[in-house]
Amino acid sequence: MRIVVTGAAGFIGAATAGGLRAHGHDVVGLDAMLDVAHPPGARAPEGVQQMDVRDADALRLLLADADVVSHQAAMVGHGVDAADFPGYATHNDLGTAVLLAAMAASNVQRLVLASSMVVYGEGCYRCDRHGEVVPAARRAADLRSGEFDPPCPVCDRALSWCLVPETAALRPRSSYAASKVAQEHYAQAWAALQDGRCIALRYHNVYGPGMPADTPYSGVAAIFRSALRRAEAPRVYEDGGQTRDFVHVDDVVAANVAAVEDVGDHHVGLTPYNVCSGAPVTVGQMATVIAQACSGPEPVVTGEYRAADVRHVVASPEAAAKGLGFRARIGPETGLREFATAPLRGD
Repeated sequence: MRIVVTGAAGFIGAATAGGLRAHGHDVVGLDAMLDVAHPPGARAPEGVQQMDVRDADALRLLLADADVVSHQAAMVGHGVDAADFPGYATHNDLGTAVLLAAMAASNVQRLVLASSMVVYGEGCYRCDRHGEVVPAARRAADLRSGEFDPPCPVCDRALSWCLVPETAALRPRSSYAASKVAQEHYAQAWAALQDGRCIALRYHNVYGPGMPADTPYSGVAAIFRSALRRAEAPRVYEDGGQTRDFVHVDDVVAANVAAVEDVGDHHVGLTPYNVCSGAPVTVGQMATVIAQACSGPEPVVTGEYRAADVRHVVASPEAAAKGLGFRARIGPETGLREFATAPLRGD
């Protein structure tokens, strides 16, 4: 098949384009080469056209004879300040809208969309007394005193996290998260209007070789590893007990290949899937594994916090296993140890 991959010079986009080629597909890549994601002045690598997804005329030419679009392009990062809204909306929301309009004009009816676990916001929690609840907002006084877990909104008791299914409500807590929700909503509307088919892959915390090193847009695993390369201890926020699912980029590629090859008649409208390892760990555990693999200093738990951060987001992998035949193969213990010495962009 002929696959157009947006964001094809980025960390996940480049890996996905390579994985699709390895499976025999004809891949056409494009990337805007934004300075926030690449070194200033960097040019698109060989095999990738330097193009912005907001360029409708260029897109329509590129989409001729395409079978599937793999939409990986996005401005990423924490986006915790409301001042970030215009940037995320301009690149992620408008970029996706222009792409979908060009797909409609070119009669391309299959899309794989890179989404994110951030659409879930605070995740899924259960109270021993009141069952599954939406947690109350974390209070500033609690955070200052080291009480980091959100309380039950009814009885104020401690909550336990549970696995987030794809049917969970979408509750974005940042400009980046809001833009990912918007991308899904635009894709869902496009599918209804154009009889399109879309698989939205909700990536969890992706890491692996080729990840950007120590930039504001790097994942926490890369930031910790960069600190260790400087012989500095990783600085872990809160008490290190935040629970996450770290999924290796090779598994993300496998999920994308499965989605590209499967998005068709039995996937009606938009179908979301969690892309996760299925083996959650705490941020503190992750930092310790990387530090030990680097023979570096032990992580320092700082107690610092960001009020907008979520405490626990852990997904269920079952829908992807059933619907795509995808299960991650690289567990965090193995993957993070290898990641400790893997080459990163900018090293």
